[in-house]
Amino acid sequence: MITRRNLIRSATMLGGGLLMQGFIPVWAKGGSGYVPGATPRTDSRSGTHDVDLFIAETPVQIDGQHGTAVTLNGGVPGPLLRFTEGETVTIRVHNRLRETTSIHWHGILLPFEMDGVPGVAFPGIKAGETFTYRYLVRQSGTYWYHSHSGLQEQLGHYGPLVIDPKEPDIMDHDREHILILSDWMFDNPYKVMAKLKKRSDYLNFQQRTMGDFFKDASETGLGAAISDRMAWGRMRMSPADIADVTGHIYSYLINGAGPDDNWTGLFQPGERLRLRIINAASMSYFNLRIPGLAMTVVAADGQPVQPVEVDEFQIAPAETYDVIVTPKDDRAYTVMAEAMDRSGYARGTLAPRSGMSAAIPALRDQPLRTMADMGMDMDAMPAGHGHGKNHGSMAMGGPIVARHGPSGHGPGSAGVAAVQRSRLGEPGTGLETIDHRVLVYTDLKARTVYNDRPPERELELHLTGNMERYMWSFDGEKFSEVDGPIPFALGERLRLILVNDTMMEHPIHLHGMWMELENGHGDLIPRKHTISVKPGERLSALIHVDAPGRWAFHCHLLYHMEAGMFRVVEVTPYDGEDA
Repeated sequence: MITRRNLIRSATMLGGGLLMQGFIPVWAKGGSGYVPGATPRTDSRSGTHDVDLFIAETPVQIDGQHGTAVTLNGGVPGPLLRFTEGETVTIRVHNRLRETTSIHWHGILLPFEMDGVPGVAFPGIKAGETFTYRYLVRQSGTYWYHSHSGLQEQLGHYGPLVIDPKEPDIMDHDREHILILSDWMFDNPYKVMAKLKKRSDYLNFQQRTMGDFFKDASETGLGAAISDRMAWGRMRMSPADIADVTGHIYSYLINGAGPDDNWTGLFQPGERLRLRIINAASMSYFNLRIPGLAMTVVAADGQPVQPVEVDEFQIAPAETYDVIVTPKDDRAYTVMAEAMDRSGYARGTLAPRSGMSAAIPALRDQPLRTMADMGMDMDAMPAGHGHGKNHGSMAMGGPIVARHGPSGHGPGSAGVAAVQRSRLGEPGTGLETIDHRVLVYTDLKARTVYNDRPPERELELHLTGNMERYMWSFDGEKFSEVDGPIPFALGERLRLILVNDTMMEHPIHLHGMWMELENGHGDLIPRKHTISVKPGERLSALIHVDAPGRWAFHCHLLYHMEAGMFRVVEVTPYDGEDA
């Protein structure tokens, strides 16, 4: 078990910085990146189709501080795995830890025994043992891999996975860089989890003050300001609750490098750069922009989409976006990944030469939750409520009265939405009033029709939580309380409806199958493996149930999953043979 004592002992052993060299893999150190046709495909293969990965505790230095990480082949992040669509790969995972570990291949279609979720797909990889993953690569795009054991992902156990298509992508490019965003802490994450259970806002140092009250009173009137405070007080919640874990203890990283380390990706002016952006953070949403450069989004969650030009986008944990940028000037550009709660940022640089940097934008004002985030009917609220843009605006129709069971989903749900809204056309928390182009889910349009078959069945699930007790669940029941898996029928076309009854975003991930987000584009709706559901939002996705076995289904905020926002989907009938 990795404990704080181990972390401190490892840091002490480092003394004056006798750090193991090369803990950042070759691909992550910046430099020239990958040039199609000119750069070796990977730095991690031991054979044409074979990979060996060694998981161990390793001393690291991150942003000038020392600690211990769970590493893959000695690195944080782990090695780049680069495959080609259509090949069968063999990946031997050697566990050098003193506890069980695992690797989940996020977004990859494969037999469920290879999915890497202990207790669901396999028993896990015990200390000192080796497990061999073997599967046919049936897709292409930008993906990643990570531990599905305890909180190991928070300790550095993650890495990038890129699959080249059999046929050249129509969105060609001259050079590419992989950017993995993450949130690193030197604290023991298990102790952080324990503290959250005792006081869920102990890391939030951005609460509203008396000064904020007087400011609100001057802007909206004394009565409205008092009414607003009383409404939040009755709900025992705060509009400043944007993130459970914040920059107070997090260092935000790009490819394992902190803001002061200035990760740099090189380019030649005029080149088309493909940036493969992966959010491998455990608990952090990022708002990403490159001041001075427009970004053309060409893929989401590994799947190609029709190009859309934006200046900024919000990326949830576990999501990936591929963007094309074309820097024409001989100068540096800052890649700015601002934490959604504005408590810190990750930063890198695109430049024609090493050692260059550009201005780093100041952190913008902290956003606040609104009554719409609480699922309130904004038309029924008095003036002054909401703090910002009315989130009741709809991309897919007006608000509807929420439907709940007679118990309101039980003790695992501190509150339920009075109304439900589609918020697919909204840019995300903190970006509501930005005056440049911000990506929204309704911008995502598939390049081809994946499946035009109508659904035969609907399944509605509510995302529920009790922030005060730090309980997270589906339909008010933690994973430890449910009777059994959610049944899917092999071959069916299913509409999954997700309703967020909480005041926080939840990136919901389904293993083994695509979710086709119903965002208004008819048959050209995009496929995603992770869908971020905004507070008070109701959305739906179509699923072609074609993967027999048992699959994890959960919130990808790591501590929410560990606290109970996890279920198992069982696809039947299943005869025990490989899919």
